[in-house]
Amino acid sequence: MLLTAGSKLIMIGDSVTDCGRAQPAGEGLFAALGNGYVSLVDGYLSAVYPELAVRVINKGTSGNTVRSLVERWQNDVIDLKPDWLSIMIGINDVWRQYDTPRIPEGHVLLAEYRTTLEQLVTRTRPLVQGLVLMTPYYMEPNRQDAMRATMDQYGQAVRDIAQQHRCILVDTQALFDSLFQHMHPNNVAWDRVHPNHIGATLLSRAFLKAVGALER
Repeated sequence: MLLTAGSKLIMIGDSVTDCGRAQPAGEGLFAALGNGYVSLVDGYLSAVYPELAVRVINKGTSGNTVRSLVERWQNDVIDLKPDWLSIMIGINDVWRQYDTPRIPEGHVLLAEYRTTLEQLVTRTRPLVQGLVLMTPYYMEPNRQDAMRATMDQYGQAVRDIAQQHRCILVDTQALFDSLFQHMHPNNVAWDRVHPNHIGATLLSRAFLKAVGALER
C-alpha cells in the first residue's frame, strides 16, 4: 500500500470524476464525494484501511478540459497541499472536436493537451508523494472510429508523460477494451463516456490496484 497514514488524496478531472460531488469541495457526508469512482475509492480505503484515515477529496468538475484545470490548479490543488494527486482529464478535450465541430475555440488539440498536462505535472510532481495519471477513454471497441482513434492519441500522451515524470499510470482505455470482450458498451454507458456502477467499479478498482491497496 503506497498511501500512508493521514494521507490527503485529491482526485481531479471532469464529469467522470465529478459525478455530482459537493461544492466547493467534494468530501464529507451525504454523497459529498459524488456517485462515481471517487466515492468507491474512498469507501474501500475507509473500510479496509481504517487505521490510515486517508482523506479523499473530489475535485472533478463537469465539462472540464485541461485548460480548465490550469485555471483552477492553484486553488484546487496547490493550495490544498495534497500528499497524493490523481488526474484524469482529456475526454472533453477530444469530445468537443466531435460534438461541437463548428466551435473550434472550445477544441483542445493534441499538442496543446500534451504541453498543458505536462506543465501541470512538472509543476506538481515535486510537491506530492505520488501522482497518478489516468488516461482518458472512449467506450468504443472499434479503434477505427474517428473519436476513438483521436482518444487513443491523447491516451498515449498521458502514457508518455507518466513515464517521463515518474507517475503511476492507470490505462483506463485498456480496462474498458478488456471489459467489452464480454459485454456491450451500452451496458456501461449510454453515451460511451459517463460510466454507470459497472464502469465506476472498474475505474476505482484500477486506481486501488495501482496504489497497492488491493493487497488485503
